[in-house]
Amino acid sequence: MNKMLLTSAAALALTLGAANAQELMFTPGEGDFNWESYEAFKSSNDFSGQSVTIAGPWLAGEAESFENLIAYFEEATGADVSYVGSDSLEQQIVIDAEAGSAPNIAVFPQPGLAKTMAARGFLSPLGSDAASWVAENYAAGESWVDLGTYPDESGEEQFYGFFFNVNVKSLVWYVPENFEDAGYEVPETMEELKALTEQIAADGETPWCIGLGSGGATGWPATDWVEDMMLRTQPPSVYDQWVANEIPFTDPAVVGAIEEFGWFARNDDFVAGGADAVSTVDFRDSPKGLFSSPPQCYLHRQASFIPAYFPDGTVVGRDADFFYFPAYSENDLGTPVLGAGTLLGITDDSEATRGFIEFLKTPLAHEVMMAQPGFLTPYKEVDSANYINDTQRALGDVLLGATTFRFDASDLMPGGVGAGSFWTGMVDYSGGESAEEVADAIQQSWDALK
Repeated sequence: MNKMLLTSAAALALTLGAANAQELMFTPGEGDFNWESYEAFKSSNDFSGQSVTIAGPWLAGEAESFENLIAYFEEATGADVSYVGSDSLEQQIVIDAEAGSAPNIAVFPQPGLAKTMAARGFLSPLGSDAASWVAENYAAGESWVDLGTYPDESGEEQFYGFFFNVNVKSLVWYVPENFEDAGYEVPETMEELKALTEQIAADGETPWCIGLGSGGATGWPATDWVEDMMLRTQPPSVYDQWVANEIPFTDPAVVGAIEEFGWFARNDDFVAGGADAVSTVDFRDSPKGLFSSPPQCYLHRQASFIPAYFPDGTVVGRDADFFYFPAYSENDLGTPVLGAGTLLGITDDSEATRGFIEFLKTPLAHEVMMAQPGFLTPYKEVDSANYINDTQRALGDVLLGATTFRFDASDLMPGGVGAGSFWTGMVDYSGGESAEEVADAIQQSWDALK
């Protein structure tokens, strides 16, 4: 479940002034940035007197970072760009589109709403050239094209969504000192991860900390597990069929992925507190066992946001680190990555609006964002030295190593399923119900929504 993608603020909306009033964050020509791409874009694009309006979910620091990027587009083209951030973007953009007052560009926090708006004629296609560019320049490029392609009003598939800033969920966190003391090595395959799990238990220790508690959203961490296991046991096409309910939850492929989660979570020897504790431990508290002395656990699977809940003063890369949640070598499914991200779509077309999308194809645009907190990109042509720190650089390497990228499935399912029965079903499964029973209940809830 994509819970940590957006940063919220008390204000309902934050309107930021035009970026041309601010200085450029990095002086052109200095540092390791790809200034050649910037100068080439600048020499061929003049939008003086034109304006671009952008609405998105980014507030506070995220909005400031984006404004710092906008300044370079304005400097290069003479255009005037304004960005408005809102924590109710998903509701407001529909209202604005229906009223004929949409901004030029909308930044969507997930593809579901973009798909709906495309089908209603509220988005302009980016075109086949843009799709080809993404396929060629993003790692796992076809995945990003698929995630940005939706039927238009007539049902014809068109490329609408340009992903810009993503996050990674396929991660396992650990304490390097604990591994060194115990003589454990980072596994590179799922087979090795399972063997490590069994070895830690055989040594009389507890391998995993797992917690599904999250108030009214309890259960969502298990949906991420299931999604990751689907990508490691089935081809991406089957994952897509599952998300669209073209195969039911009761399909053996889905039941099998749930049981893969159960291999880790329903074994008392594998989980801190025993299997019964999984559904009650809050996800924010669950990684703390990594840092106790002696360790209560050695492994914790969670997305890139989880260090926010590590003990104060924890330094990622020293006190804690992560590795890619590995794939089965025997399944020959490459290196799939589960995650989420924001995508830009054109909601009111113009020449300068198209120019802004073109600007986002320059390595410089990504590198300016990389040099600020919280940005990751699958763009293969960037210089990873520009990431703000080693942690972001390592996360970026996970993205660049992906052969398949898929969006969090529960975020793409109907709310009653992805933010309802899927959550509660995983709690029931963790509590002892069979995968078949749970899958049947989830499917019945989906059928009731049709």
